[in-house]
Amino acid sequence: MMNRVRLEREISTVDGSFGVMVCESRHYKFPLVLQSLELPWRDNERNISCIPPGKYQVESYLSSRHGQCYLVKAVPGRSGILIHVGNVAGDRESGLDSNVEGCILVGMYRGCVGDQNAVMGSGTAVKRLMTFMNGESFELTIELTSGRSYDG
Repeated sequence: MMNRVRLEREISTVDGSFGVMVCESRHYKFPLVLQSLELPWRDNERNISCIPPGKYQVESYLSSRHGQCYLVKAVPGRSGILIHVGNVAGDRESGLDSNVEGCILVGMYRGCVGDQNAVMGSGTAVKRLMTFMNGESFELTIELTSGRSYDG
């Protein structure tokens, strides 16, 4: 069995694009389920948008800024997309805070940081993902929750 992660992305708002990551590892019988948070959809524009739905190869990566994390490869028109620790991914043009410039955050559960919706327990979630995948590469499939679209 190949290592796989399915990110089921929900509706995108100024607070970001929340989703659920269902992770399957060849090392474990049952999946790991994490919360995800990305920037709002802004037509895949660099530094202000989440990435488009699709299939991506992901590999372990040591970032000078974020430490051990994962790198999402071959994103159309984009580079340096990581899965790393963070809590918020709001639209900065709307005056919200963001810990990302196009990357994917993971958390154990959802909550709030101030008045902003967030993922919480992110450090634990990244460590669990790394352990669950044994640091190995995986295929990431990002899809919109059924019936959703960015065009309304």
